[in-house]
Order: sequence, then C-alpha cells, then structure tokens
Amino acid sequence: MADRPITVFAMDPAHLPGLFPADLLRRLGEVARFDPAVCVEDFADARNAALLAETEVLITGWGCPPIDEPALARMPRLRAVLHAAGTVRSLISDAAWERGLLVTNAAAANAEPVAEFTLAAVIFAAKNAFGARDHYRTEHEYQSNEQTAAIGTYGRRLGVIGASKVGRRVLDLVRPLDLDVVISDPYLDAAQAIELGARLMDLDELLATCDIASLHAPDLPSTRHLIDRRRLALIPDGGCFINTARGGIVDEQALTEELVSGRISAFLDVTEVEPLPADSPLYRLANVFLTPHVAGSLGNELARLGTAAVKELERYSAGLAPLHPVRQSDLARVA
Repeated sequence: MADRPITVFAMDPAHLPGLFPADLLRRLGEVARFDPAVCVEDFADARNAALLAETEVLITGWGCPPIDEPALARMPRLRAVLHAAGTVRSLISDAAWERGLLVTNAAAANAEPVAEFTLAAVIFAAKNAFGARDHYRTEHEYQSNEQTAAIGTYGRRLGVIGASKVGRRVLDLVRPLDLDVVISDPYLDAAQAIELGARLMDLDELLATCDIASLHAPDLPSTRHLIDRRRLALIPDGGCFINTARGGIVDEQALTEELVSGRISAFLDVTEVEPLPADSPLYRLANVFLTPHVAGSLGNELARLGTAAVKELERYSAGLAPLHPVRQSDLARVA
C-alpha cells in the first residue's frame, strides 16, 4: 500500500516488546510504514528530526514525552495519536487539541484485567477466602457453621463506585452471580444504571448498605479523597472495601485506621503512596489483601493494549471512525 501512513513509536522503548510482539508488528506493517528499531523518547532529539517531519501517526505509550507546542512544530504532518495505554491527560496538550488531532487510547483494553482482578476480589471477599485460609493454616480444621453463616455471594450487596470502563466491565462480569448490585455515579441516571445491570444509589447509601464496595472512579482533582473518613465510617462492620482504581481517591490514613481496628477488611491493589513505606501496618494486617499495583495490564496482557492501537490504525488507514476516541470535553470526568 503506497499510501500507508508514516508511523512512529513514542514511548519508553522498554515497553515496546511487550506491547508489540513480532506478530503484531507484522500486522502493523500491513497498514503503516514504520521502523521497529525507532522509538522516540525525546521529540527534540535532532536524530529524529527528519522522520518526525514526515510523521502522520504516533503510537504512544508509557514514557512518551508531552505532545506540546514545540513537539507539534516538529511534526507538521501529524494527524493522529494512538495511545497504547490508558489516560492521555498528561500527554495531549491544549495545542494538540487545537490542531484537531485524532486521539485514541487503550483504556477499554486495560479495563479487562482490572475487572477480572476485581471479580476475583469480590468472590474471595464474599467467601472470606483469606480468613478461611488463615483459620485452616493455624487451627488445621474447618470453620464451624456459625463461623461461615455470613459468607457467600448469594444475595450479598455489591456496590460499584463509578461507571468507568472498569466499573462497567465489572458489572458485566458479576452479572451471572446472584448478587444484589448497586452503583453510584454522578453522571448516571436510574435508567442507565438498570441498563448496566445495577440500581442507582447515592454514594453514602451505597457505602452504608453494601457488604462489598468496589471503587472504580477516575483519579481527578474533584475525586481526591472522595472516600474520606466520614464515608469510610459508613461501611458496615464486617464490610469489605476493594480499590483497584487509584490510591488518592481514598483518605489512606483514615482507611488504615479503620483496617487496624479490624472493623472492616480490604483488597487494595493501589495506595496513595506507592510503594508503601516499610513500616505501614497494611503489610501485616490479616484483614488486608495487599498487592503491588498488578491489577492492570502486565506480562502477556500488554499485547492487548498494542492490539487496541493497531486496530485503531487499521481503521484510520481505511478511513473508518475510531473505536475508542478521546475527546477534550471528556477529560473533566474521565481519568
């Protein structure tokens, strides 16, 4: 194809092999002209000047420098930025939006492993799997009927906080379970919630009435410490809080105090400070399942993000509308 767009990778090159394995590079070569040995980390690097002057499409990822006014001046033919990761908030400048660039991201692809991780956390929380493990490990016997009376998924209320891409995918995955599912999101109405498979509920009521609350809100200035001390206190005794979103949405000190008290439990894949300091009690608490930010795409899951970018380039080359466009007007309410 003589008209294949000149395309350049712009990201930390350490991520390139995971995002774009050999078979995906071959597929990319069918619709774009690119050099797999070139991965731009600095738009001002003189070695890239001639190539960037001809570039029509950027495939970006973690470590890509901002696409600001000086960068755009070096790429007069740039028409599209296809981000093989989630948020583009720190990547796409006002100048880039003003040029009218097509921008896409792979947030929907990255939502898949996060939602899968959340599904596992919901089921393990409902079954008190880690409490049962600890009891079995120390007592070498099954728990009594009295100890297991309150566990199980049947009829338990799950609260989803945020109708984000991850939140919506979680709703899809829990649909076969016999859970009572509710959701809180300021941009959702009752009919939309029903379509997603949940009942709309005020955030305070959700926290106060759910057995398990799972956080999927975006990390924005307006959502910082959305789950504050007052709201954490609303969670019923024995309730479980899941966070696979971002740590800054929760008042970590207040959450730590609630967890130290033993009143509630938590599955935490993210924290406000990452990594946590070595003396954090969250490492040692039996009622906390703590993981080091692994819910998102890792290992072979990275290729799903690269595939999302290649699909967008295939559509761009064919003159078709993108599957996952990002619009500047969306940034006030998405990550």
